Amino acid sequence: MAITHNLGFPRIGAQRELKFALESYWRGESPRSELLARGAELRARHWQQQVGLDFAPVGDFSFYDHVLDMSFTLGNLPARVRDFQGDALDNMFRVARGRSARTTEDHAACCGADRGAGAHDGTDQDVAAGEMTKWFDTNYHYIVPEFVADTTFRLDATRLLDQLAEARHTGVRGKPVIIGPVTYLALGKAKDDSDKLELLPRLLPVYTELLAALADAGAQWVQIDEPLLVTELSPAWQQAYRDAYAALDTGKVNLLLTTYFGQLQDNLPLVCELPVQGLHLDAVHARDEIDSVLARLPADRILSLGVINGRNIWKTELDAVLDWLEPVAQRLGDRLWIAPSCSLLHVPVDLASEQALDADICAWLAFAVQKLDELYILATALRLGRAAVQQTLAANRAAIDARRGSPKVHNPAVQAALARITPTLGQRRQPYPVRAARQAERLRLPAFPTTTIGSFPQTGEIRQARSQFRRGEIGADAYRAAMQAEIARSVREQEALGLDVLVHGEAERNDMVEYFGEQLDGYAFSQYGWVQSYGSRCVKPPILFGDISRPRAMTVEWIRYAQSLTDKPMKGMLTGPVTILNWSFVRDDQPRAVSCYQLALAIREEVLDLERAGVRVIQIDEAALREGLPLRRAQWQSYLDWAVESFRIAANGVQDETQIHTHMCYSEFNDIIASIAEMDADVITIETSRSDMELLDAFDNFSYPNEIGPGVYDIHSPNIPTQAHIETLMRKAAQRIPAERLWVNPDCGLKTRQWAEVLPALANMVAAARTLRAGADSQAIS
Repeated sequence: MAITHNLGFPRIGAQRELKFALESYWRGESPRSELLARGAELRARHWQQQVGLDFAPVGDFSFYDHVLDMSFTLGNLPARVRDFQGDALDNMFRVARGRSARTTEDHAACCGADRGAGAHDGTDQDVAAGEMTKWFDTNYHYIVPEFVADTTFRLDATRLLDQLAEARHTGVRGKPVIIGPVTYLALGKAKDDSDKLELLPRLLPVYTELLAALADAGAQWVQIDEPLLVTELSPAWQQAYRDAYAALDTGKVNLLLTTYFGQLQDNLPLVCELPVQGLHLDAVHARDEIDSVLARLPADRILSLGVINGRNIWKTELDAVLDWLEPVAQRLGDRLWIAPSCSLLHVPVDLASEQALDADICAWLAFAVQKLDELYILATALRLGRAAVQQTLAANRAAIDARRGSPKVHNPAVQAALARITPTLGQRRQPYPVRAARQAERLRLPAFPTTTIGSFPQTGEIRQARSQFRRGEIGADAYRAAMQAEIARSVREQEALGLDVLVHGEAERNDMVEYFGEQLDGYAFSQYGWVQSYGSRCVKPPILFGDISRPRAMTVEWIRYAQSLTDKPMKGMLTGPVTILNWSFVRDDQPRAVSCYQLALAIREEVLDLERAGVRVIQIDEAALREGLPLRRAQWQSYLDWAVESFRIAANGVQDETQIHTHMCYSEFNDIIASIAEMDADVITIETSRSDMELLDAFDNFSYPNEIGPGVYDIHSPNIPTQAHIETLMRKAAQRIPAERLWVNPDCGLKTRQWAEVLPALANMVAAARTLRAGADSQAIS
């Protein structure tokens, strides 16, 4: 009968225990032993929550990032950290964030002289952090593996072997989880002109050694994740799969080849012929491929079906799944495994912690623990018949029906507004050159204008005031006064630094998406619905459950107050419709495009209110534009059409004199640069410092028409960039983009940093801009 298993469990803990343990260690407030103990405690708890499974994942836990863990398992360390002495965990943190937790003195004693190249302040404790980008089409960030032509690999299986032993003591049947060799190579970046695929023959012996070590440690099955198989592959990369799995077919351990996030499509025949003992198919996204896989899969292979959505938080319609799953189970018998579609890393831990959610909406949801409960229900129905879970199925059916018919979900006024959208709604009055001249006359900014991306440090005082206000310990007037004091501080600091376009600092905002969702009808909010974005950074995505509308202005009061404190331009800060959509748990009962257009209309109203309040510069962040791209290029244009149009609807109702900015987070832009240009923002800021401006390669063959601010300060690292380093980055940028259209800014918002880091970094940034102005004209920079 059907075997149950899981592909991965959230690491952070139901109360974000891992986050707080990490940050305490990094601050030097707790020893390594305490961090390691908390990790062991979380792993034991999570395995206990999965004890009913036939196989539970081992190795899915990470202190920072599972891709970075794989790099260390394979001995693929960047040269700049390879010779450091001391604990491997500290070395991992150096790659991830530019430093570990050691004081300067301890670091110098164990690690010697400065080995860092790149953006750091020259102290012994800093190295250049690894580049970070999005994990396929999710909001999870991974540390990009680095390769050069002479890269070698060496196995260190300690992490996996230790966790496998831990799992055995916990009483679960462990299934080690690793990233497959071809996906691992594809995720990485060659730092020279070498071909990554040429490294495969060197990589495979290490994988073979790893599989043998896991088999010797008692592993019966190894889950080998190859999500690359749901993307388009060239013949060379398809051949790489044949070569890789022929080499790994040693007979020492069973391999479960795991795909997720999409359909196999043209890779389906390839996957079915690979010499593995089992295949996992994402049956949420690739349900239509099951029959084709069954027709091709050899008769001795296991087929695992991801029947529960691991990416979203809505209850599974169990009757509907059983309707198509029961015939498959009858056909496969004990060759059928069932699981969530992907790792549950992308959903919160446990709905049982939620006490404040609307009862109706709460009844429609399932977090990680509840998704495993749904898996057990499906398995029981397959083994014993639906009668064995009749009451549970009836309750599930009632919740599904209640959601479909709820008046909380459907708003006729919003649907009528959508029907009135026309192409002219997304068009500026004049083309960019005309607007640019009018904006220059109005704003009177210097060459290389400086600004920041929006947020300033979220201090303990800010968090305390927010918590007190939510608990009712202080009133609205006291809370407003506390936030205004923080805004005033941000304005004073920016004026003292000499920045040209200021921001209010976003003291009142808990999160760039949640803040807006809280003020929009159609959204609900959890208390503990945290998911990991990267490292210790967790986000609590709002739940988009119904039609979206804006009942009142959301930001105008705060921006108007900030502008009253300065004569310099103050940016109005908004999150764009595509990013709000992509960073929410989105309703699954209508196309995403429809929800995005609803958000665009709501943000448009806010933009126009800001303009009426006298705000001259408005930034509409679309940090997540690229991550919404379908994994297959053939589907990109459809997404880009409605995503770009949604931004234009939100942004383009303003007068020509109002300058529209947008910001995008870590992404490769080369292949969508034309669509970015179609957004027609007057200024775009992007994150480029970790890639040493490599992301600007997109502008080698594309003449970007508007202004651009390439990030020069990596805000995801505590390292402080030097003035010289910033000048070097800007000179590289000026080789691709006319100097008169360049801005100088950090990579992203500064809410996660401390004022002690931010002020010297921004001082260096302003000094660099002044040097560039004084030392070169706007036509060329030597």
